[in-house]
Amino acid sequence: MPINSIKIKKKPATFNRLFGVSVSQFETILTKVDLLWQRKVISRYKRPGRDYKLDVADMVLMLLLYYRSYISQEFAGYLFGIDDSRVCRILQKLEPLLAKVMALPNKKCLSPEEVESLIIDATEQPVERPRKKQKPYYSGKKKRHTLKTEIRVTRKGRIVHVSKSRPGSIHDFELHKTEPPIPKQTRAFVDSGYQGLDKFHIQTELPYKATKTKPLDEEEKEYNQALSRLRVVVEHILGDIKTFRILADRYRNKRKRYDIKFKIVAGIVNFKNGFAST
Repeated sequence: MPINSIKIKKKPATFNRLFGVSVSQFETILTKVDLLWQRKVISRYKRPGRDYKLDVADMVLMLLLYYRSYISQEFAGYLFGIDDSRVCRILQKLEPLLAKVMALPNKKCLSPEEVESLIIDATEQPVERPRKKQKPYYSGKKKRHTLKTEIRVTRKGRIVHVSKSRPGSIHDFELHKTEPPIPKQTRAFVDSGYQGLDKFHIQTELPYKATKTKPLDEEEKEYNQALSRLRVVVEHILGDIKTFRILADRYRNKRKRYDIKFKIVAGIVNFKNGFAST
């Protein structure tokens, strides 16, 4: 029997666990997606268009459930009473619309206070072993094939930038250099993976590193601890992102659509944390 969205909405806690958003948050997202769906998809057909067999609300629910649990598309189709090929088509149609609705803020929307300091970190996700050119994707840190993505967040926890994903062997600092530079006046709080950034960006706060001949003194240890306490914000945000299992488990989909999925989830996390999308 297909999922009954009306009944699920009557159980807010269950709804949140299944789909990763509250009922009210879902309704807000649905309103915006529905408008785009009518304008971008339905209005394109002069004759009766493709029958998707689900209304927009159920399609958005299916996408959120898929992102949240990362079940197979065949299983998702079974839960909603459709076949897996239709699930794939719906996801491909919905993702660009949801990406617009959950878009990250552009620079013009950010206040001076928000960009005066940014916390930067990179995260890796396991992927299926590539059939060709496996070496660039092999991460020596994770000991498996991965994709690496950088995020930049404000001290209040708002995600302001998500990089393009890169093969897992790339160094964090090298990944950072492929993205737009941060403003010169912005203080950047980073971890030891960004050694060398201070030479390009003066306002960089890096942890001290101990060596065999020079252990850290008490002042340096206190500085590192203070930096870690400040940087915990980005760790919490990455934890929120990875509650959507599609960005935590081994990624099975085509890599060319990975970036749009990451940005959608980042936008959802922003929205859940009280930051309105653009």
